[in-house]
Amino acid sequence: MLQSWRWFGEHDPISLNQIFQTGVKGIVSALHACEKNKPWPESLIHELKQNIEANGFKWTVVESVPVHEAIKLNNADAPYYIEIYKETIRRLARAGIKTICYNFMPIIDWTRTDLLYELPTGGSALRFDMVQFICYDVCILKRKNATNNYPEGLVLKAKEYFKTLSNSEQLLLEKNIIAGLPGADFSFSRDDVIGLIMQYDGVSEAQLRRNLVSFLKEIIPVAKAVGVNIA
Repeated sequence: MLQSWRWFGEHDPISLNQIFQTGVKGIVSALHACEKNKPWPESLIHELKQNIEANGFKWTVVESVPVHEAIKLNNADAPYYIEIYKETIRRLARAGIKTICYNFMPIIDWTRTDLLYELPTGGSALRFDMVQFICYDVCILKRKNATNNYPEGLVLKAKEYFKTLSNSEQLLLEKNIIAGLPGADFSFSRDDVIGLIMQYDGVSEAQLRRNLVSFLKEIIPVAKAVGVNIA
């Protein structure tokens, strides 16, 4: 086992020099600023790798290569974006990367309700609270039929929680939930989220799972051929 640390690139407030002091040997990172509509440039892959290695680490894991919404929806554009994904896998393999992570969560890939939750030790951590999330979905975003997706008791708690929030606290909750992928320059607006949700209208859990299986059937053979594990 190689002890590793997640690093979000040059915009990460924790530097590689600071991480070095923890004693870890590996870095988990990605090209967070790259768009999903073209393969990751090999020049940028090697630049990041050289930066990591120059600071005494090994780039062990890519977390993550984002999956385009067209793939998750398995629409007419999906094959195009799958080929882009395959090429990114090949390029990372040529750079010596052996593990690539992906996330198939619709729309925002990753979410927490608190990005600076204070721990008893004085440190801070990411945190997800279901009642706060339901509060955002039902009372702030006001997604159509959102209450049908949660237990009635939690919806009632969420509505009570909403009554305690000031306008600034509502905005902070929204910012935390739709912040986008860590390390990326892009974040969503409320209108962005509403528009993307509309694209998923009528997509059942079973259909989304089938879309995931279709995606994996396409990329796993490529990953195996170049010696990469998909996680």
